[in-house]
Amino acid sequence: MMDYPEDFNQLELLNTHGHLIPRGASSLWTGSKDEDEEADEEEGEHSEEWFLEKEETLKDKPSELFLWAAENNRLSTIHNLLATDPSLVHCCDEDAYTPLHRAAYSGHVEVVAALLTAGSKVNPRTIDGWTPLHSACRWSRVTVASLLLQHGAELNAQTNGGLTPLHLAASHASSIKTDSAHTLELLLSQRHLKPNLRSSSGETASEVAHRSGPHYFLFEMVEDCVCAVPSSRI
Repeated sequence: MMDYPEDFNQLELLNTHGHLIPRGASSLWTGSKDEDEEADEEEGEHSEEWFLEKEETLKDKPSELFLWAAENNRLSTIHNLLATDPSLVHCCDEDAYTPLHRAAYSGHVEVVAALLTAGSKVNPRTIDGWTPLHSACRWSRVTVASLLLQHGAELNAQTNGGLTPLHLAASHASSIKTDSAHTLELLLSQRHLKPNLRSSSGETASEVAHRSGPHYFLFEMVEDCVCAVPSSRI
């Protein structure tokens, strides 16, 4: 595991090098945000024949195929592979991204549910300390985030750079996507949230939100509660 200096700002790294965040060995992308969105749209345009051909090329590499299937919403492939080898639910790539991570950041709720039912750990860590909940919140996958929380995802888990899921949701709340605000609302409504946790660079999620976008006012939900509840009861 990599050591980080005390003043390391992982959010700045995400902003400047976010295009290099590994989303699995076969999908390390290098485009801009707009290009990422275009790639997502193009991905949805692939024909069934294209997917079948891809699966054929990976048929002798079950771990790679399973990871790819989780990322690409191939639920039937997931079920078929699990029937042959249930242990595949625990496989990971060289960055320690699991099938659950890949399904989470891709927003594939049914795949996430299937993986959890098959025994996937809900809080596996990548080499950078990311859990699937971090991944879901980074890409504003609010439905997936809700499902993960229902299955015991660590709400206040911190990455190697000290980022919580709330930090990541706050840092991307400037997106025009409605789910960005909904992801923040979901996290802020959680009873056991610790909103004042600081990243390695010393920032709280609220401070990140104030400089990142229009939804910082949502933090009034927890700020009011903190002020209203006596410290002896927190």
